[in-house]
Amino acid sequence: MSDFIKHECGIAMIRLRKPLEYYFEKHGTPTYAINKLYLLMQKQHNRGQDGAGMLNIKLDHPPGNHYMTRYRSVESQPIMDLFEKVNKKLGKLKEERPKKYYNAKWMKKNAPFVGELYMGHLRYGTHGKNEIRNCHPMIRRNNWKSRNLIMAGNFNMTNVDELFSHLVDLGQHPIEKIDTVTVLEKIGHFLDEENQRLFSQYKEKGLSNEEITDRISEDLDIQAILKRSCKDFDGGYAMLGMIGFGAAFVARDPAGIRPAYYYVDDDVVVAASEKPAIKTTFDIEYDEIKEVPPGHALIVKKNGDVEVKEFIKPLEQLSCSFERIYFSRGSDPEIYKERKRLGEILVNDILKEVDYDLKNTVFSYIPNTAETAFMGMERGLDKYLTRVRQDAYNEKDRERLADLLKTKIRVEKLVIKDVKLRTFITDSDQRDDLVGHVYDTTYELLQKRQDTIVVIDDSIVRGTTLEKSIINMLERLKPKRIVVVSSAPQIRYPDCYGIDMSTMSHFVAFRAMLNLLEKTGKENLLEEVKKKCEKAFEKGIAHKKNYLKELYDQFTDQQISDEIAEIVKPDYVKADVKVIYQSVDNLHKACPNHLGDWYFTGNYPTDGGNKVVNRAFINFMEGHTGRAY
Repeated sequence: MSDFIKHECGIAMIRLRKPLEYYFEKHGTPTYAINKLYLLMQKQHNRGQDGAGMLNIKLDHPPGNHYMTRYRSVESQPIMDLFEKVNKKLGKLKEERPKKYYNAKWMKKNAPFVGELYMGHLRYGTHGKNEIRNCHPMIRRNNWKSRNLIMAGNFNMTNVDELFSHLVDLGQHPIEKIDTVTVLEKIGHFLDEENQRLFSQYKEKGLSNEEITDRISEDLDIQAILKRSCKDFDGGYAMLGMIGFGAAFVARDPAGIRPAYYYVDDDVVVAASEKPAIKTTFDIEYDEIKEVPPGHALIVKKNGDVEVKEFIKPLEQLSCSFERIYFSRGSDPEIYKERKRLGEILVNDILKEVDYDLKNTVFSYIPNTAETAFMGMERGLDKYLTRVRQDAYNEKDRERLADLLKTKIRVEKLVIKDVKLRTFITDSDQRDDLVGHVYDTTYELLQKRQDTIVVIDDSIVRGTTLEKSIINMLERLKPKRIVVVSSAPQIRYPDCYGIDMSTMSHFVAFRAMLNLLEKTGKENLLEEVKKKCEKAFEKGIAHKKNYLKELYDQFTDQQISDEIAEIVKPDYVKADVKVIYQSVDNLHKACPNHLGDWYFTGNYPTDGGNKVVNRAFINFMEGHTGRAY
């Protein structure tokens, strides 16, 4: 991904299922769970650049002692900052009380983050400034353990205004209208009600308040709380929650938009946003790692028992395909195969574009996440060469066969990322200036004005890096033609389920469509579609239809790709520039179990998606640059 784009958040949970003494003795250290949490978070660092947070709950800790500790950081290396704080305090205890350091009972009472339940979160902010107060985990505090709610998640809600109004209707006085706080308060409200229901029930039976507290921690119905809390949530989410007495849950949205995985054995319960993190941290087989089903919650009771329960009716599963193309780590074997397939499946289009002239074509990729797709493309080219050689042999065309046997796929590393500068976290006012210096090239590898360069990227979103840096850089090599290949289809529509992509004018495909409307004299359609959007909001039916599709339907995919090529080609570039995008059909072939394609098709898995795209278009037409949700 060479363009500016927000990433996703990541979640991590560890629940120790046996007494702490067991882990001290088995692993010879009081930091077993802390070390595992560090690995679990570090292996998901790709999902968070803005901050990180961690929390520990000590089960059955006596009154008068802190049973919950939270650290959060927005430093440049937030994970490292968090664990340095923890290790510094533990190191001091080891130095001062070396004998007590290996005493589980003493360490639980005196050391931070020595307990049974752990939460980790990696933040990639889609709302609010990069401040500690916006970092997860977030806590809804209460003096009763069973009313303390801790939340962290990977989510965006499309109907925050509606959820805010519901809180007001419940009698609350929310002070912020952001989805994290709204979700926390909504679930917290029904947590309070469930507590009150159980309290009244046990009070009638004559139990003392202390006995009631214990019974609530045993009998609290988390499934029922989630059913009541989440019934009107619209968005993509994987929410990690904990109750102060030590229960926990991971709840996943009904369409399975955001990912969530878990692993259970006799020693631990583990959950995370990505499979490889669990695999690497606990050195287990991939088939032992399970997926939290859409509309279900992994629930861990105080006693360590585990169950997976439905809390909202599942929809058609439309897991995000962009997770597979870019966001998730490619070390997952399924994702690795899918990315290779995405590259291989483009070979026919590439060969047509270069007129099957492999002798005068050099293939490369834009680092770093496109490397796997590049390997797939290379494999597809090798298969093509093998096939045409076989054809020449069968036809006994010796001259052609001899020529084909001498033909090799010319692969070079033409694009080099030579600066540790991540364009998607650069200040937007200076990004265009800086982006031109992120990449460099290797010189004197081409036959000047004779060779074609084919360079593959995983996706092309804004086109800024192509226009400001890569095309200009490759032009210095003096190629005849530059073909830029995207392993993802054209990104046309905003996302509202966890990635901050809601400003329409940022998409190069949208800019291309606007140019084509102007060139074909159809600019009047812009105002017509805006009026349809406005009328839909007036009638309360804006969630029913994505009206922006009508504008894209005026043109073929190829017309838009050709216009994008014109946009990203600076005037001074002499080489011919072409752009090839993946088709949606081929995307589905490569990622058959992850069919969420709303970025490319505008087919949103929830009603809120249609509202967001219609609002985003109105914002564009009126010159507003804020979020559409």
